[in-house]
Amino acid sequence: MTTVAPYGSWISPLSAADASAAAPRYDGARFVANEVWWGESLPDQGGRSSIRRSVDGEVEDLLPAPWSARSRVHEYGGGSWTTDEDGRLFFVEKSDQRVWSLRRGEEPTPLTSDDPQARHGGLRWQHGVLLAIREVHDGSPVPRRSIVSIPQDGGEAREIVGGSDFLAQPALSHDGRHLAWVAWDHPDMPWDRTQIRVGDLAHGTVTTWRSITSGGTAALQPEWDASGRLIWLDDPSAGPTAGRWNLWRRDVASDLPAEPIAPADADTGGGLWVLGVRWYALLPDGGIVAVRTHGADEVVRIDAEGTARATGIPVRSRAVVEDTLGSRVLVSGMAPGVTGIWQLDQHGDVTLVVGSRSDLGDEWIPPARPFTVHSRHGDVHAFDHPPTNPHHTAPEGELPPYIALVHGGPTAHVGGVADSRITFFTSRGIGVVEVNYGGSTGYGRAYRDRLRGQWGVVDRDDVAAAASGLAAEGRADAARLAIAGSSAGGWTVLAALVGTDVFAAGISRYGVGDARLLATDTHDFEARYLDGLIGPLPAAEALYLERSPLSHTEGFRVPVLLLQGSDDAVVPPTQAEAIRDALAERGVPHAYVLYDGEGHGFRRAETVVHALESELAFLGQVFGFETPGVPAIALS
Repeated sequence: MTTVAPYGSWISPLSAADASAAAPRYDGARFVANEVWWGESLPDQGGRSSIRRSVDGEVEDLLPAPWSARSRVHEYGGGSWTTDEDGRLFFVEKSDQRVWSLRRGEEPTPLTSDDPQARHGGLRWQHGVLLAIREVHDGSPVPRRSIVSIPQDGGEAREIVGGSDFLAQPALSHDGRHLAWVAWDHPDMPWDRTQIRVGDLAHGTVTTWRSITSGGTAALQPEWDASGRLIWLDDPSAGPTAGRWNLWRRDVASDLPAEPIAPADADTGGGLWVLGVRWYALLPDGGIVAVRTHGADEVVRIDAEGTARATGIPVRSRAVVEDTLGSRVLVSGMAPGVTGIWQLDQHGDVTLVVGSRSDLGDEWIPPARPFTVHSRHGDVHAFDHPPTNPHHTAPEGELPPYIALVHGGPTAHVGGVADSRITFFTSRGIGVVEVNYGGSTGYGRAYRDRLRGQWGVVDRDDVAAAASGLAAEGRADAARLAIAGSSAGGWTVLAALVGTDVFAAGISRYGVGDARLLATDTHDFEARYLDGLIGPLPAAEALYLERSPLSHTEGFRVPVLLLQGSDDAVVPPTQAEAIRDALAERGVPHAYVLYDGEGHGFRRAETVVHALESELAFLGQVFGFETPGVPAIALS
């Protein structure tokens, strides 16, 4: 039987706690003999990051509490653990950023010295060598970063190469004579300009090196094939797939030019926000398994002749190739209704190794409808997730409220998969539109570069155009459009609230309100990010002032919910508090929630649940619908 009820007040079996439990954070996966090990953040243990395996259907923690594998290199970390072939675990302990070793049945032992200035990440075990990125905060204007090898007996880590502001993705050749890596310097970001470098090794140290790429492209992920040729990702400006990240190959011992591998009008590559991420892997038969992105992700297998075929792995968003063992492949990501890790075996069969989904059936999962609208800056790509509940329908003639969900970054991407947070809202009769505004990855260099110098303008206008487009099509209530986003997405939320009249409510999670403050009070990885997004300081000082939502507080007219972590080193609480004070001064209804001990991204189960319930209660109060089972939120 179908119940008629207003949009937003539909009864949903998916609670905020259920949604939190169905949204795991995985951090890498590895084959260890016949087992699969994976990293996972555990919200019910305060966000501790454990390494786990499944034995006879039961999940076992290989890294016991209170140990937590998490890197803080670049603040965003990544590559916090790896293993050798025998199952010896190497991990970065969150509390001291040292690299530790753990054999089953023993206690962890430190491999690096107790140096409070040093951090490690991007761990990689290759050909009997443990590689890592080391970051030393010694008071220098830019932390000293280098690629190091870490002895397994606990001796001093050896610096292999340094000399760049940033280094990532080291790859050791099969014969141990060469190292390839990604390097870039301020003010570039790794999606702007990088170099692939190849160094000659002697006694474990790079003696000489040369650049394999021009330096004018965003080259990523070097790997060595079995014949000693170098393979990497690049987005050159010329050719039939200009501006697209594609696979390239070159014999670096010769003068022959690089050649593309199975070029496509799609991106194999993305924003290198975390260390250890990989978009492809090499197979023993000369084939390659790769992620291709054009809107949504697709995992393909490219044979030695260059023919690409779909693998059947259902991942459509946040796809990462984690590991290979022979012809077996591990891929993590999001598929409709499930976030997990899948195995592709040597026969082409696909199985879900580990994954978390709600108990809802497919009839509860909203279909992701891709659509394109036009803003004054060009085409805008988005995904529409309409209200979906098999037991409810709305009164005739009523249009649903919608949330325009803005991804962070801003150099990032969404693939149109309804995760548990989206389903939490759509099952209650609130639509969600995810917008890949200009500046997003997944559509090539030109689309990505649309945001250069235009942050706070292009993103604002594109998101507003997508939401307005839904209303113009009669799919959404134009009077009940909300906008929500985190971090850089929160900046877009605030910019849209003061710079457009499209939205009737805004939700900012640790959002940026003052660009000048962000540029001067943030961590080193993003310290010059705004040079490209707005302009270099001090020359662009006036532009920073003009773009910042805090410079236009007279534009705040609709209710705002601010959610913030007290320990956020990327966007400090001072940003949210300045917005709160401006809203209070103008008498705009608002709520400010500060979560003690949380950083940039909420990890504790109680925080995730409270934040989600607060968002629903806020929308119900602003848009005038009941929120059964969720307490009201007080607006100042």
